[in-house]
Amino acid sequence: MASETTKSHPYHMVAPSPWPAIGSLAALVMAFGGVWYMQEGPIWLFVQGVLILLWVFYRWWRDVVIEARSGVDHTDTVRHGLRMGMVLFITSEVMFFFVFFWAYFNATVPFLSGVAHDVWPPEGVVPLDPWSVPFLNTVILLSSGATVTYAHHMVRLGDNKRAARWILLTVLLGLIFTGFQAYEYVHATFPFTGGIYSSTFYLATGFHGFHVIIGTIFLIVCWFRARAGHFTPEVHVGFEAAAWYWHFVDVVWLFLFASIYWWGSLSYFTPA
Repeated sequence: MASETTKSHPYHMVAPSPWPAIGSLAALVMAFGGVWYMQEGPIWLFVQGVLILLWVFYRWWRDVVIEARSGVDHTDTVRHGLRMGMVLFITSEVMFFFVFFWAYFNATVPFLSGVAHDVWPPEGVVPLDPWSVPFLNTVILLSSGATVTYAHHMVRLGDNKRAARWILLTVLLGLIFTGFQAYEYVHATFPFTGGIYSSTFYLATGFHGFHVIIGTIFLIVCWFRARAGHFTPEVHVGFEAAAWYWHFVDVVWLFLFASIYWWGSLSYFTPA
């Protein structure tokens, strides 16, 4: 008779963890704190929720890293499931951004097709020149896609040291991109509440910028792990997920640049 501790399947049965419950509590504290602050209350409750959530992130991810390096928990079947989970997550993110593009084109097409008598961008809105900061950010982000791909190549060769250098370069490019995005917002001539153009612009580009920040944090964690020699040519699902996410961010930006920055301002920058 097999022992109760004998593992007779390739799946990872996760041990009981307090982090989902604590993380949910932290999110609830953040929600209450945020609403309270918007009702002119103090901000300390919201800050406490954020700090607890960050602590949960650290401890939870630390446990996952330990599981990944145990050599027992993350079998081929488990790694396949993790990859499929990341694919489904990115698919849900595609649907998320699709909503913003739909809203933008739904507002834009009547103007550019001549159905509406006004112009696009709406009168009084001075759009950003797509060939200035937006184009520079496009070059930066596409370059970061190349550097993270080369870092992945180094991981597959078993060279964590060189992989860490290329991951760090990708992180720096992501930070530069975020800096230019902030510069762009500061110098934009239209406010968030300036109408359909500004609302769709800030929501689409703002959420993309938020995803760049998340991806940058993701890669920073991978940088520390690469320096510690955690990745092997056969087992590096964590870095694969980060690279896939970063490429997704690249592709979304290409659509943003082509549709919102260039096509959306074509009538403004094209001489009559």
